[in-house]
Amino acid sequence: MALLERLASEFAYLKGSLRILRRTSPIARNPRVTINDVLPEVCARFADRTALLTEGQTLTFADFDARVNKVAHWARSRGLGKGDVVALLMGNRPDYLCVWLGIARVGAATALINTNLTGAALTHSIAIVKAKIAIVGSEHLRAFQVASAALPETPDLWVHGAAEGAHQRFDTALDALPGGPLPAEARPALTIEDRCVFIYTSGTTGLPKAANINHYRIMAMARGFSALMNTGPDDRMYDCLPMYHSNGGTLATLGTLIEGGSVVIRERFSARDFWPDIIRHQCTLFFYIGELCRYLLNAPPGPQDRAHKIRLICGNGLRPDVWTPFVSRFGIPQVREFYAATEGNVVLFNLDSRPGSVGRIPKWAEKRFVVKIVRFDVERGEPIRGPDGFCQPCAPDEVGEILGQIINDPAKPANRFEGYADRAATETKILRDVFEKGDAWFRSGDLMRRDADGYFFFVDRIGDTFRWKGENVATSEVSETISVIPGIAECTVYGVKVPGCEGRAGMAALVLDPSVDFDTVAFHAYLATHLPDYARPVFLRIRPALDVTGTFKQRKVDLVKEGADPAGIADPLFVLHPKEKRFIRLDAELYAAITGGQIRL
Repeated sequence: MALLERLASEFAYLKGSLRILRRTSPIARNPRVTINDVLPEVCARFADRTALLTEGQTLTFADFDARVNKVAHWARSRGLGKGDVVALLMGNRPDYLCVWLGIARVGAATALINTNLTGAALTHSIAIVKAKIAIVGSEHLRAFQVASAALPETPDLWVHGAAEGAHQRFDTALDALPGGPLPAEARPALTIEDRCVFIYTSGTTGLPKAANINHYRIMAMARGFSALMNTGPDDRMYDCLPMYHSNGGTLATLGTLIEGGSVVIRERFSARDFWPDIIRHQCTLFFYIGELCRYLLNAPPGPQDRAHKIRLICGNGLRPDVWTPFVSRFGIPQVREFYAATEGNVVLFNLDSRPGSVGRIPKWAEKRFVVKIVRFDVERGEPIRGPDGFCQPCAPDEVGEILGQIINDPAKPANRFEGYADRAATETKILRDVFEKGDAWFRSGDLMRRDADGYFFFVDRIGDTFRWKGENVATSEVSETISVIPGIAECTVYGVKVPGCEGRAGMAALVLDPSVDFDTVAFHAYLATHLPDYARPVFLRIRPALDVTGTFKQRKVDLVKEGADPAGIADPLFVLHPKEKRFIRLDAELYAAITGGQIRL
């Protein structure tokens, strides 16, 4: 890094880090001050200003606080208190935030359930937290009824919105309750150690896990991200991410509201309506995740691309192949990419908009933010240990798993790992005796590299990276290479087992742009130029669409299971023929020749 570039980076990280520390350090020093204490003060200070708005509803800060209080009075009337859990299954709307904040005011916790879940996964998510009551949006009532039929005990059901049948109406019940605060004797004595919500993992590789989120973490999310984005009363956040997720439901909302800014809540993301919404509401910020920016970049250019007032965007998953063209086309002044797991203790911030990096820890900050990248065995799926039995730190630019040291010190709550509702699931995320006997580290499940200047770069999820021809193949890097090829609307890359072959062969599931002819010869030529032999996909699968989670994370589990056998796949398949050096259609006869050893991949 050049001297001037390094000085600019050091200044950005010093300035940003000091702002974050200034806002978050007091949390541990005042353990009895929770979001229940802070938010009413904010609402009183900005009472007449707009807090939350949608197409059909606007709440001032005074209205917002009153609505939260109504929920608290309702929760008290239902006998809820510390140790109780309410399941919330509802789409994006102002009441979503009001519900879990109001329930927190009586000391109970809310499980924020993924609205895309159905059947066994939904049943599991409700059962694992032992929910006493369920608040369900009318649009999700049928899914809840089917899932709850398999529960040993059905939670007391309250429906938000009009629905067929006789149900207890949650939203209308609130209308009859007072908007003032709970009486002093009804307010529980809480600390930052008490549980506030459950936020679930995405479930891309199995059933969702319910992460324990205490009041410290909620306060750190609010204060930390208000500092990261440097929010103020004149800011307006556009939030189209699902509110059951930490990004859409906590970071974007509380990170703005806690400094007096406003939040525009959209029910769901729409590439067509995204910029018109932002322009109409005069938003200055938006939160992104996963492929959202790629979807916007793939949309046709238009006059609204730069007619906005966005000063900063914040989120994670902005891949390097999208970053620079996105910022350039839409005129985005600042990007605050970050890396974090909802339940984890590894947090990285990109404070100088370095393209592709998830963050940097300067030398002077390493003692406070204790994370390490350790060498990793992809085939065995675990960190490599040396002759002494301890893990081995990676050299600069060497890929390994990123870990965060677990320190159970009340003065360092950010280094703790609160785990999940399921204790067995909690233990799988802890790595012990890493660098010395008795130490414990949080396993992120992510492969990263750190360059010589201290910048971290996400490489892949563990389980996505696979071995082929004796080499590790990072699916994210292959996907980034393919995604820029004209005619490719979307792609996901994974490894599949082929009988008679060692390791896993690369396979790319592609969604094609119908306006561009897909040329397999040109496709292969591009891959041959931009990827090493072992990283080039052996198989192609042409899909009408990719299956993604509500937070735009690609689901690969079923694709991996289905493999490349044409007998069980209706989609068009292609194979890179080793002798003809081109992609040809894969049928049952050709697949039999491959698996029988007549054609060696």
